Amino acid sequence: MVYETTSDRLNCTPEYARACCEASLKRLQVDYIDLYYIHRIDTTVPIEETMGELKMLVEEGKIKYIGLSEASVDTIRRAHAVHPVTALQMEYSLWTRDIEEEIIPLCRELGIGIVAYSPVGRGFFAGKKSVESIPRESYLLALSWVVHQGADVVPIPGTTKIKNLHDNVGSVNVELTSDDVDEICEAVSIQEVAGPNLDEVFYKVSWRFANTPLPKAK
Repeated sequence: MVYETTSDRLNCTPEYARACCEASLKRLQVDYIDLYYIHRIDTTVPIEETMGELKMLVEEGKIKYIGLSEASVDTIRRAHAVHPVTALQMEYSLWTRDIEEEIIPLCRELGIGIVAYSPVGRGFFAGKKSVESIPRESYLLALSWVVHQGADVVPIPGTTKIKNLHDNVGSVNVELTSDDVDEICEAVSIQEVAGPNLDEVFYKVSWRFANTPLPKAK
């Protein structure tokens, strides 16, 4: 639930949130949706209004859990105060670790799971080069590194091939020691990969600019 197709803009008004949910239920031919995401934050609408509508959808049994994506610290806190946020979907990989500073600690404080998209750095780690002392391909190490960030971190790598799907699933069986994790971190220093990694359009709708206005006083 993000874009209004007629205007190609972010739209998280309560009315549009409900309309999208009900349309999804109809298309999927199901009675409820397990996890319903706000996939990008509409910075013109107070997050309390959107979450309030989603809370009603939970109470009506149309969705079970609410998730956010690319949300700022302030937005996460305010959303969670309206109704518990179950999952936060963010870009997270060895190549993109900005969220380690504030976002991940906040999620752990509030008990929010972290769903890591682009966990192999948008294909950056899809080559064959590996950390010398660990006999694994680089993409598998990169994916396993995300898995080893905690039980509350779940990577969602994309793939179009069955073989790659099997390899992705196999990453959960790669055992890394704390020394291995440290060595991988040293091989890809956070200082070396810090900074924007998105094109201008997506960067502007990332968590860095995802604060919403306060609700109007009643």
